[in-house]
Amino acid sequence: MQAADAAGFDCLGLSAGGLPGRAGWIMLAAGVIYSYSRADAIRDGVLMELPDDIVREAGIVFPVAVTDNLWGTYIEPDYLDKLPGQSVNGRLWDLLWMFHLAARRGDGHSDRLSYRCTFTVQRLHPGGVVVTDQETVLIQAVCGPGDHGEPTITLMLPGDD
Repeated sequence: MQAADAAGFDCLGLSAGGLPGRAGWIMLAAGVIYSYSRADAIRDGVLMELPDDIVREAGIVFPVAVTDNLWGTYIEPDYLDKLPGQSVNGRLWDLLWMFHLAARRGDGHSDRLSYRCTFTVQRLHPGGVVVTDQETVLIQAVCGPGDHGEPTITLMLPGDD
């Protein structure tokens, strides 16, 4: 449990009912009848695995993935090249560093936490006017078992799970 405490929140990955909360499997008396692994989700593009170097640089020891919705909406939106001073790596750093700070503030007794991160975004206003603005977004972090029982972290927008 020390590794989970070091991360700032519990990495047991159990739901309220005691079954693995994020493992994506259904049990019957006969055994597993359906399984969708983290590797399947990464291969299918539902999850985007983040590079170990930036994850470690942000002080996070477990593998991190983000949902495709979070990635496409805030990390690498279609208009990113039109935003001066913005890059995928910079946005990832902001996302991961804010997670790091939130996890350190956590009490270490939950497999989930929420935190806020601010991104530069573009919005289309009436009349076709494009406005660049700052948007503070609620991010949800879930620590749960990977495909082999190892702790993993998934960052997502509300409703992505």
